[in-house]
Amino acid sequence: MSQEAASRLPQEQPKAAAAPVRAANAGFALPPDDGQDFEDARRGFLGTVPDGVVPGAGRRPAWDMRAYAFLDDPRAPESVNPSLWRQARLNAIHGLFEVMPGVYQVRGLDLANMTLIEGETGVIVIDALTTRQTAAAAIALYRAHRGERPVTGVIYTHTHTDHWGGAEALVDPADAAAGRVPVIAPDRFLEEAVAENVTAGGAMLRRALFQFGQVLKPGPLGHVDNGLGKAMAVGTWGLVPPNDLILATGDVRVIDGVELHFQMAPETEAPAEMHIWAPALKLLNLAENATHNFHNLLPFRGSAVRNTLDWAGYINEALEMWGGEVEALVGQHHWPTWGNAQVRAYLRIQRDLYKFTHDQTVRLMNLGLTPQEIAETIRLPDAIEAAWHARGYYGAIRHNAKAIYQHYLGWYDAVPAHLDPLPPQAGGRKMIEYMGGMEAVLTRARKDVEAGEYRWAAEVLSRAVFAEPDCA
Repeated sequence: MSQEAASRLPQEQPKAAAAPVRAANAGFALPPDDGQDFEDARRGFLGTVPDGVVPGAGRRPAWDMRAYAFLDDPRAPESVNPSLWRQARLNAIHGLFEVMPGVYQVRGLDLANMTLIEGETGVIVIDALTTRQTAAAAIALYRAHRGERPVTGVIYTHTHTDHWGGAEALVDPADAAAGRVPVIAPDRFLEEAVAENVTAGGAMLRRALFQFGQVLKPGPLGHVDNGLGKAMAVGTWGLVPPNDLILATGDVRVIDGVELHFQMAPETEAPAEMHIWAPALKLLNLAENATHNFHNLLPFRGSAVRNTLDWAGYINEALEMWGGEVEALVGQHHWPTWGNAQVRAYLRIQRDLYKFTHDQTVRLMNLGLTPQEIAETIRLPDAIEAAWHARGYYGAIRHNAKAIYQHYLGWYDAVPAHLDPLPPQAGGRKMIEYMGGMEAVLTRARKDVEAGEYRWAAEVLSRAVFAEPDCA
């Protein structure tokens, strides 16, 4: 199902938050907030597109921030977790921003960022966003403020579609094929992009509709944010194949007079991913491996599980190579961090976030705990938990611990009953029968829902739906 078709699915009127939800949100613990993230997210603002709207290929806009005007209120409504509300407001800040003279970002006009580095004759674009429409709007916004500079190079940091889908709006595929414009990507980029977007593409697309809430109407009772960014853009996309591959850490390219050093980071947030260091600018770009949230290690849309130990290791390697010089850190999501001490502190917490989660999951795994037991047990240290950029807006420690378990031991949790269970329909029917029949199950489930016992009610009602899809 396409995003356009999904948007036309019938929707029920959302219900007001129930009392248990209101109580949980009201009592949610938050770290101190010094306002630095909002200052950084707005720093260098030059302008944006009118109303935050990018026309689409059809009737539906490719991007539309008007629907998120409800986020202007700094007070979280009782239906939304206040920590997520804060992240949603940060992700609603959109437009063109100056990172430093000669370096710019377009943020908040797609799920990902476009980073632009000016060269001697034009501009180098790092990541091409999701669609031709949003990429065209981003480069037009840049040119409106910085002049009609040609694109003299395109770099893909990794294989996910929101970082290359709009490339045809930036560079003529014929120019790329002829080598007239360098299009640079990490080793195995095409192989891994095909593996993720074609081999399992049909299943991933269906599941992504749920992961990103693409059929939900924006609002305090609907779609609020995706954590990593505001939402997925809608439109047409295509891939301009790379004509130059980065093969090893330490590889250097000079593009339009700008010297760039590369660090390989495979099997982290994407199977083919790399980081970029611009020594003359003292600018470090860690792609999607150090963002302002705890990333997911196994997205709900599906993918190969990510290597958490290597993820932490590559952040540490970047610190060792460039931590003494860096003055600005940018990523391909969220806002930058400035100042050497601030960047180093930020990266140390990001590194420790992934390393701690890995090490403690492995410790508990070797003590014999199942993935579910580990998820109930593991907790972040206060020093990490207190950092806003380590919070679980996109990946939660409960889910990430299960991903680490899967990475090492696979799907089987060593509980013999889980080796060959009945399929969902047959198992659901037997479970409902054991529980006294469908009417008894639904009566008890309604009471649990009213009491806020959502986890248990969801488990039981899942059995009921498999047993009798029309039971409700």
